[in-house]
Amino acid sequence: MGNRDAYARLLSGVLFPAFEHLRGRPTVALMRFLDESQWWPLAQLEAYQLGLLRRLVRHAFAHTPHYRELAASHGLAATHVDSLAWLARLPVLERQLARTSFHARTSEVPPRIAVQKASSGTTGEPMKVAYNEESRHFRDAMRWRAYGWAGYRVGNKAMHYWGMLGSQVAPAQRLKMAIDHRFKRDLYVDSTPRSDAALAEVVATIKRARPEVIVAYTQAAVALAKFVAAHDARAWDDIPIICAAERLWPHDRATIAAAFGPGVFETYGCREVMLIGGECEQHDGMHLAMENIITEILVRQGDAWRAAAPGEAGEVVVTDLHNLANPMLRYATGDMAVASPYGDATCACGRQLRRLGSVEGRVTETLHDGHGNPVSGLLFSILFVKLQPYAKQFQVVQRRDGSVCLRVVPMTSPPAPELTAIAQAFCAQYLPATTLDVAYVDDIELTKAGKLRLVVVER
Repeated sequence: MGNRDAYARLLSGVLFPAFEHLRGRPTVALMRFLDESQWWPLAQLEAYQLGLLRRLVRHAFAHTPHYRELAASHGLAATHVDSLAWLARLPVLERQLARTSFHARTSEVPPRIAVQKASSGTTGEPMKVAYNEESRHFRDAMRWRAYGWAGYRVGNKAMHYWGMLGSQVAPAQRLKMAIDHRFKRDLYVDSTPRSDAALAEVVATIKRARPEVIVAYTQAAVALAKFVAAHDARAWDDIPIICAAERLWPHDRATIAAAFGPGVFETYGCREVMLIGGECEQHDGMHLAMENIITEILVRQGDAWRAAAPGEAGEVVVTDLHNLANPMLRYATGDMAVASPYGDATCACGRQLRRLGSVEGRVTETLHDGHGNPVSGLLFSILFVKLQPYAKQFQVVQRRDGSVCLRVVPMTSPPAPELTAIAQAFCAQYLPATTLDVAYVDDIELTKAGKLRLVVVER
């Protein structure tokens, strides 16, 4: 995407900065700042985090009932924040407490809440999320920096293959969004319908619109890539694909690369804080959004928590450094990830930002075998690879009684006999003493946000 056309140069150099300035948003200045800070020495980045943490703790302890009471009950003082390690003295804010403490965590003084929305509720418990203008601006700038690592910059023609919730938006707002998308050269395509006819239309759209980058739900990109391969439909040069909202499995990366080229970039975030990490051109772990968030990978030990060892899986816990309106310190996102195996080693790209290991899925995706032993939903990546020649889609569901149902959209009718045999052998090995049944279905229902949940554990 080195040869940018005249409109791309006009948009990125004049129109977009002017538009953001008129709206009173410092997005462009923050983007420039983040372009510089990613190269700072690690010690300087952590010093910047510490300064923001001190400000956040001082504000939260003084101006929110929740943290004022927490400080008193734990004997904590904002003046004692002498290092990032101090953060471990605070208890983890788990999801249920985050939901019930929303009003008690809301600041009594400015900055006030500027954005309020609900999380997507993939765990079955959506909750309110709120933050101030400063936090909003940093989230936007962080997203653009991560997109830039994939070669996507303001002005590039982009197709967003995304879950569409337009019916929930007022007509006037939809019109405003449509104008904004046209201005920025953003084409939004609904990724929810995934029939062959719908995928053929998406392929036709790509051929017609010729996007320079595609931002997509991961499993939507996989479904599209499989269709392209099956119908020999590729008629374009390499297009970078930025995957978001769902885990990118290694075999999925290969599938997408075969249809769109090697530029497959994984990003990771959550609605509560938006972008947490993203891949650079080295594809060697995801750089953390250090200037916006402190990210910890923690392991539960009874009622206590400890930091995960390098390469060990744990729960993702985040602190939003710029959200003073509704502080969330050490919030447990419900996601599992591998703690960085890199230590202080610098990425080959030269950026000094710490890196995250792979994102492993949701805490709630842990199954149990017939003996009550926990089994990570990650193991099903092995089964998914084996089933790819025989199935278009699949989903593993563990019911409340412990039995497991493998829901499959078969590649052929009737289904290949190998399907059931592979599933039974897998279940016998990894889920002993567990009842398995295979259900052949025409489609697998997506979440309200248009995502495909590969592993579901009924609670």
